[in-house]
Amino acid sequence: MIVIKDLCKSFGDKKAVDNLNICFNNGEVIALLGPNGAGKTTLMRLLVGFYRPDSGEILINHRNIVQDRIAALESTAYVPEVGALYPEMTVFEYVRYMAELRGLSGQGFVDNLLSLAKELDIESVINQKCETLSKGFKRRVAIAGALIHRPKTVILDEPTEGLDPNQKQSVRAFIKNYGQKNTVIVSTHIMEEVEAMADRVILINRGRLICDTTPHLLKQNTDSADIEQAFRALTTDN
Repeated sequence: MIVIKDLCKSFGDKKAVDNLNICFNNGEVIALLGPNGAGKTTLMRLLVGFYRPDSGEILINHRNIVQDRIAALESTAYVPEVGALYPEMTVFEYVRYMAELRGLSGQGFVDNLLSLAKELDIESVINQKCETLSKGFKRRVAIAGALIHRPKTVILDEPTEGLDPNQKQSVRAFIKNYGQKNTVIVSTHIMEEVEAMADRVILINRGRLICDTTPHLLKQNTDSADIEQAFRALTTDN
């Protein structure tokens, strides 16, 4: 669970995050939406401690991310839009390295690797060097590395970027399934993904919360035929 209280972050005169109050619960996939420059990336970086808030607080599993960062992020994973892999490592070596950083080894590592490799369909490239992978495989390997310790909180920035239609469907199904017992926050510009995997929609613009609802109610409350139309209706005038 993540609790955000009166959260503010500015860069110079620009308020990137403006007095946000949100609670993200266990057992749901949350789509974080907003136009470019809305504050989505800043919010995600605040959630993983990359930025310090100007004011307000973030609690992850009851731990304050500023005062107790290591404990707060112990069971948290973040996959940025541009995730860097080590090109000279094989996929196995990379994921093992990520596991070691999290203190995971032995049978626990083996079990998690086998299940993630199957779920993310990276079994066929497990011994390939990361530099030889296609963009789609690189994206899935980055997700596998981040989730190797089976974190309770997962933050994904454009997780299906670079994937073909079949791969997108597979990763969406994986995310939806993972969110049944965990907290998964997904930032995306692909509106069809919202309906495909999100239980909840958080829409922000200019750093402020515009609405906190479900994909169905988002359309219903804006009299929109689809998510994209509802998105435009709520962000054009705000």
